[in-house]
Amino acid sequence: MRPGARLTIALSGGVDSSVLLDLLAQRAARFRISCLHVNHGISPNAGAWARFCRDLAAQYGLPCRVKKVDLAPYRSLGREGAARAARYAAFGGERADFVVLAQHRDDQAETVLLQLLRGGGLPGLAAMPTIAEPAFADGPALLRPMLEATRADIEAYARLRGLRWIEDESNADEALARNFMRRRVLPLLQELNPAAGANLARSARHLAEADLLLGELAAIDAETWMDEGRVRVDALRRLGAPRARNLLRCFVRAHGLDLPGSAEMDEVLRQVMSARSDAALQFDLGDAVLRRYRGALWLAPKANAPAQGTRWVWQGERVWRLPELGGVLRFGRAKGAGLRAAAAEAGRITLRRRAGGESMRPRVGGPRRTVKKLLQEHGVPPWEREWLPLVYCDDELVCLPGVAVEAGWQAAPGERGLQIAWERLQARTASTADARRRAGRKR
Repeated sequence: MRPGARLTIALSGGVDSSVLLDLLAQRAARFRISCLHVNHGISPNAGAWARFCRDLAAQYGLPCRVKKVDLAPYRSLGREGAARAARYAAFGGERADFVVLAQHRDDQAETVLLQLLRGGGLPGLAAMPTIAEPAFADGPALLRPMLEATRADIEAYARLRGLRWIEDESNADEALARNFMRRRVLPLLQELNPAAGANLARSARHLAEADLLLGELAAIDAETWMDEGRVRVDALRRLGAPRARNLLRCFVRAHGLDLPGSAEMDEVLRQVMSARSDAALQFDLGDAVLRRYRGALWLAPKANAPAQGTRWVWQGERVWRLPELGGVLRFGRAKGAGLRAAAAEAGRITLRRRAGGESMRPRVGGPRRTVKKLLQEHGVPPWEREWLPLVYCDDELVCLPGVAVEAGWQAAPGERGLQIAWERLQARTASTADARRRAGRKR
């Protein structure tokens, strides 16, 4: 880690994070360190814990922010899962290089066992990496520097240093799966084999390596069998079931989406590879839809397009971000190509959504063509047509971005032109699903 890196310590006030704070405070001269306490609002002692964390950080001369989170968006995950998801969402909003977590080897062992019981795949069984890439755009990475330390190591250090910490009363609640694993299951396994915790953590490292290799295999397959970010159906047939599943899983994960279960994934592949070539298939992936169209698989965000009649006025941006349409319009300078720049600058450029029935003349001397037909010929999928902005100068349709320019508005040879391209954003999950994905269980 470079000197001066911004570190945010996730400070719960328990023994683990209190030790982490003590360790990092000894290196405060090298880094810019602050603390974050997440108040879940579950315990009646939540307010007292927040005050304790502020006071504890102040003893080291470090600031501590308290962030109260709302669990309502995550209720479907259960109390424990909701608290974890909300906590990781809070981490994602930090302006730091790393959020530093106090998870240790016993936590790692518990995670592996819980994932085994859930029938988790390699990403889940790989448990927690030492460094995890940001889950949110421009968010911090996660750093877990104590993964090789045991709970006993940490408690011994805390006693040696005379540290203070709080005890969360929910840690004794064996109705929570992780507490049951910690208090009942792991001690039994350690009776069978005293090295059980260390061995489980080592297995997690092996599984993480296997997951990494499968990701690299999927990247190789993607270079060969994906076109413009879409998976070719004929490729899935040629690769065979295990490799096809691996490519499809990585395709979905790369878009930040939660993976369907094994049975669902098998059913997706079965239908995709056996249905008629003209069959319109679509599969719900929570925050996005997987569709088959023209021999390829597409991911589309699940959202409602703005109302027809909505207009947007161009202010001269070269990169015009349109989140309500889920994309970016780019204006590139060109000579003798695209929309006549002088005419575009003289008239007011506006964008509109398709209302139906629009037409234009894409070729000088050619016939007028309907927008619907032009989009079909250029292979624009039906669901994407609703999002493509139509470019008008005053009240005349002059451009379908990436498809056609009205004949009378085309730049002549040597004339300044504007090449207008529409870039649809990749299907991404909402922040809730991002938080689920990063709720301490994925590599």
